[in-house]
Amino acid sequence: MKRRSFIKLGALGSILYGTNLVSCTSMGKDEEGEGRVVIVGSTPAGVMAAIAAARLGTPVTLTEYHGHIGGMSTSGLGKSDIENKDAIAGLFIEFTKQVKKYYVDKYGADSENVVKCKDGYYYEPHVAEQVFNDMIKAEKNINVLTNHQIEKVVTEDDTVKEVHFKNRTNGDSVKVTGQIFVDATYEGDLFALAGAAYALGREGRADFNETHAGKIFFDFDEKTILPGSTGEADKNLPAYTYRLCLTDDPENSYKLTEAPEGYDRNNYTKYFEDLKAGRLGGPKVFREGHGYYSAHFNTMMRVFSFAEIPNKKYDVNINPRPLGFPFPEENGDYVEAGWEQREKVFKHHRALVLGLLYFVQNDSAIPEEHRKLANQYHLPKDEFTDNNHFPWQLYVREGRRLKGKYVLNQNDLQYKETGRNVVFNDSIIAGEFPIDSFPTTKEPASNGKVLEGYIGLLSISPYQIPYRILIPEKIKGLIVPVAASTTHVAFSTVRMEPLWMGLGQVAGTAAWMAIKNKVQVGDVPSHQLQHKLLEYNQILTYFEDLPITDKAFKAVQFWGTRNFFDSYQAKPNTALDKETFSKWNQIFSELAGTNAVSPVDDLSIDSFRKAIASSVDASLKAIIEDQGNLYDQRSGSEPITRGEACIIYYNLFFKLKG
Repeated sequence: MKRRSFIKLGALGSILYGTNLVSCTSMGKDEEGEGRVVIVGSTPAGVMAAIAAARLGTPVTLTEYHGHIGGMSTSGLGKSDIENKDAIAGLFIEFTKQVKKYYVDKYGADSENVVKCKDGYYYEPHVAEQVFNDMIKAEKNINVLTNHQIEKVVTEDDTVKEVHFKNRTNGDSVKVTGQIFVDATYEGDLFALAGAAYALGREGRADFNETHAGKIFFDFDEKTILPGSTGEADKNLPAYTYRLCLTDDPENSYKLTEAPEGYDRNNYTKYFEDLKAGRLGGPKVFREGHGYYSAHFNTMMRVFSFAEIPNKKYDVNINPRPLGFPFPEENGDYVEAGWEQREKVFKHHRALVLGLLYFVQNDSAIPEEHRKLANQYHLPKDEFTDNNHFPWQLYVREGRRLKGKYVLNQNDLQYKETGRNVVFNDSIIAGEFPIDSFPTTKEPASNGKVLEGYIGLLSISPYQIPYRILIPEKIKGLIVPVAASTTHVAFSTVRMEPLWMGLGQVAGTAAWMAIKNKVQVGDVPSHQLQHKLLEYNQILTYFEDLPITDKAFKAVQFWGTRNFFDSYQAKPNTALDKETFSKWNQIFSELAGTNAVSPVDDLSIDSFRKAIASSVDASLKAIIEDQGNLYDQRSGSEPITRGEACIIYYNLFFKLKG
């Protein structure tokens, strides 16, 4: 029997500082088992899918190409890209709480590092990896295979049955069978090999009537579309980079003493024009957490975007706004390539990123004070210790996109001055981050403002994401929480790690439910999935005035996917009025299959209960009269609130529909 690098996370696991690998070796046959969930890609979505399914009692196999789990969240993306912290909860909040606990336990509640972790939303890469590993290690039902590359998918009657991998450590072939498969890769590798339809590149403006689709020049300050924007479709993708972690702690600095292999300063000399033209200055509007580090404005260090994280470190993105940004068009041969070619792309992008750092630190044509500033920052010795302190994961901002049961597009999430965005009765999470796509080509706008394809932080309204975008049109037994069914424009807001953690939780929960109910994952009843997600405080739809602690939270969230509300105000503590009661009762009676209720003049607690009871079987009277449905113990003659009405409708609906 051959020995293979099969990692089982359990009592034998041990965390190794720096790499944080859960280390142990197991001997055995290929992974098999009825009722198993197989997750390809240990991105944050893959990790959360594994945890969600395992906690519900489902055996899980989680696989990863690299030797480390966590995707971008453990490879330099040291902050959570989220504008509105009240819009995403669930397992993502558990992750942030554990991050904060790590810093509190290690440095003390009043320490500078706890302040810099911003309630767990900012973190060092090795801390994020440790938290993910700890969360997985706590679940007895999860097996993890790292250093395994996907090679083949076997389907039967358009249903995924098994996935074949190559062990990158020893070359062994490994077959993993299961009942439900989750594609949590950034690239969409699993669904592509399974034969699912997908999109690659940008739709045209007319395809979904999206104003920002196709070829575009976008003024990120004025939020206007510039001349030359044709809206034509193409195969171009947003630029890939690596996300760096740098430190200004001399004791923890790993310095570049020589140029990386293949270094060519000509890749970066256009930045001199940016500096001269003022394109390396500060933003028109300062936004917290967006890499606006004022000490670098109008210096060559502005080719980077810095955000401070704990322990004298920085989350460092590559600033996409200068015209000298060299990364567009360097990834066209990546997504559909084999692993050998992908490794070449990894190497090429690594050289481009390290070359940029070397350039700003050493090039003699750069002003001396700028070089002096740049030489304050270096790779940290205590990060990525098995990779020369450089991140493992290429920042794949967009790869394939599934063609699913529904295609989320710009019209579902664009900004609205009044009302709310499109309501989906199968909504499984809320989105909120602005539309934000990196440049796709090196072509500059005619006014010299921006590179083609860059859509910088275009505001949207909070939106609902329907379950259908995770489900392929044809292939069964498969769910896709990362490379989901959206247009290019919509994907640029969905593609955020906090949201992907929530979508991973959806995928793991839906997989468990499909196995439990013996149905295809695409046939899981949306109301039952929503009910289970709400037990874990998932936010299905955003409201400005509905904290998770509100007693009506679950009920209001659910009815927010059923057109009870026409704004982002739920007003749960406001008395229910007759017009709203009439609207809600019509929706409820149609969904629940109950009789219509006659108009009610007096909307007291007692009269509301009496009216609802008249529409259903007498056996349900106890549910309607349950005092636990109220915010507090009050007289039946007092007005019923909107939140209390939602609770009664919610409890009654699930009693009737299951």
